[in-house]
Amino acid sequence: MPYANSPTSPVPAVSPITGLTRAHWEEYGDRLLEGAHAHASASYAQVNIPGRRSVAGPVSDGLEGFARTFLLAAFRIAGDGGEGPRAQQLIDRYAAGLAAGADGSHAEAWPRIDGDRPSQPMVEAASIALGLHVTRPWLWARLDPGVRERVVDWLAGFVGRWTWPNNWVLFQSVVEEFLASVGGPHHETEILRGLDAIEKWYLGEGWYTDGADRRIDYYNAWAFHLYPLLWTDMAAGGARSDRAAELRNTYRERLRSFLAHYVHLVSGDGSPVHQGRSLIYRFAAAVPFWTGAMYDCSPLPPGLARRAASGMLLHFDRNSVPDRRGLLTMGWHREFLPMTQEYSGPASPYWAAKAFCGLLLPASHPVWTASEEPLPVELADRMTAIPAAGWLVQGTRADGIVRLHNHGSDRQGGGEPEYDDPHYAKLAYSSRTAPQTSDGAWARTVDSQLVLLDPDVPDLNARALRRGRIHPLLATEEQGVGHAASWHTPFRRTDSGSGDARPVSECRIETHTVAWSRYEIRVHFVTAPAGWGVRDGGYSLASPTAPGTCATRHWQAAVTDDGTTSAIASLWGFEHGGLHRDSGADAMGKESAVPYLTARHAGGTRTYVSCVLLAADGLDPAGPARVGVDIVVEDGRVTLSLPGLPGGTVITRLGPDH
Repeated sequence: MPYANSPTSPVPAVSPITGLTRAHWEEYGDRLLEGAHAHASASYAQVNIPGRRSVAGPVSDGLEGFARTFLLAAFRIAGDGGEGPRAQQLIDRYAAGLAAGADGSHAEAWPRIDGDRPSQPMVEAASIALGLHVTRPWLWARLDPGVRERVVDWLAGFVGRWTWPNNWVLFQSVVEEFLASVGGPHHETEILRGLDAIEKWYLGEGWYTDGADRRIDYYNAWAFHLYPLLWTDMAAGGARSDRAAELRNTYRERLRSFLAHYVHLVSGDGSPVHQGRSLIYRFAAAVPFWTGAMYDCSPLPPGLARRAASGMLLHFDRNSVPDRRGLLTMGWHREFLPMTQEYSGPASPYWAAKAFCGLLLPASHPVWTASEEPLPVELADRMTAIPAAGWLVQGTRADGIVRLHNHGSDRQGGGEPEYDDPHYAKLAYSSRTAPQTSDGAWARTVDSQLVLLDPDVPDLNARALRRGRIHPLLATEEQGVGHAASWHTPFRRTDSGSGDARPVSECRIETHTVAWSRYEIRVHFVTAPAGWGVRDGGYSLASPTAPGTCATRHWQAAVTDDGTTSAIASLWGFEHGGLHRDSGADAMGKESAVPYLTARHAGGTRTYVSCVLLAADGLDPAGPARVGVDIVVEDGRVTLSLPGLPGGTVITRLGPDH
């Protein structure tokens, strides 16, 4: 994309901020397809991207490469109205792949959807069904009848199966609705089962949790708003048209509410906040901006919606995505396998294809023709409370950084053993940093978390007690100051190798985050026996070379060459501080550093207060007092005086038994 890498190129009047137009989206999509097609099999039924294999195995990985690039190709074909040499080339390639892949006797046949457990082909079946739906007049209608019959037979493997109780339920709804539309096997109860399931996971304000546990993440963006609305299109005119019309109104209103919050998660440089799993899908996070325009339910001006989506694409383009081979890697800016999940394979990142659903909108649509408008964070400092998610979103205009303060998402279910994940369990995430995710870093849990350290193993590198199931208490905003809180009972992993965990019932932690401007104050009420270590960590700051140290009388800090600073200061209770360095732990860069504070707990319930800073415009060496922070600590009560807020903010312990 020339506007990403050639500053001297003319900037289109319609895109004064990013310089990207519909043509650049088409060009970028073509670049992704050509890079992937270099690894396609002879029949195009398998696209075998090089890299570490998923647990599903190489044949399933090859199907994944076909299905996810087919979805991108389908948006490209439909965007061109099925006309022109590019559209015809893609139609021919994927028609050949469909013919071979669905043919069980072919050497490059896809794995079947069968067995007693959910399997990866279920996920890919949804992409194939959606791709066939949006290209119906140009691809499906022109397939040989025998090929159509075999494709229906392959997709029909989904009928009668059960899926994982999370976003996978929507794959069955979409696949079987497509089958119904072409006269194939389907069960209405299975179609509606997935749509009914997400009602149980709806939190309000447009937000869902991905299954019964509190797993709040970008699956809201690229699954829970996209699939149900696409399903209403597929069902229109069929046996479920009345139900589809009713649900369409519900889904549109939810997306409208969601977008009002979601736009605040996009940073000034276009980066999404680095939180949740499957982040290798990268700019798929742009999907809801297009979806809101597609279904005429966006609260955002069309120029703002496109600026947000194009900003994400431009951010990754400027950070060498795709790589020099033209491939999407398993990582963020670079390949970084510790941030992936076991189901991730070399072609998994191509779910980023969903970001190109905007091409379904005609070139004359306002979302493509309206002049870009600045993001909220480009206009002013922003503080957004999302009570349904238990989140505060804090953006600063000066550096464009967006921070997410997490008191609601933990990926913990209702059963045992308890399970935490660095993509969910941290107190804070941002658009400039990533949680440390290597095995060793995960065990230590230094960054963005208040942890207890076993008194028998006092070393910093000891395995910390983990953040247990989060119990949200509040998330509010007033006069530019955000306040969110939660409590949890920490748990300890056993050393048996079984993965078992047990809560440490004599310990309890309640944390309040008060955020304003570029600062974040954490108030921790810690209940634990005497002798336990208490440690609070700032953001992990990463770069290609080791971040520098910037310790002052007040702050423990790390700083990169570009001036980005991660710092933490004690306001009450902490005794010591330091800087923890690691290598190969952070998706943002090879070398990373985390500033931290420690104390030895005196027993009972004690109060600890820290001030955390993440900024690109340097550190005030005079410390938090310089910006007007004053603090009074009493038993179970902390009064903060902040600049511009007469009377101060009173924080009272809210957890159980109080």
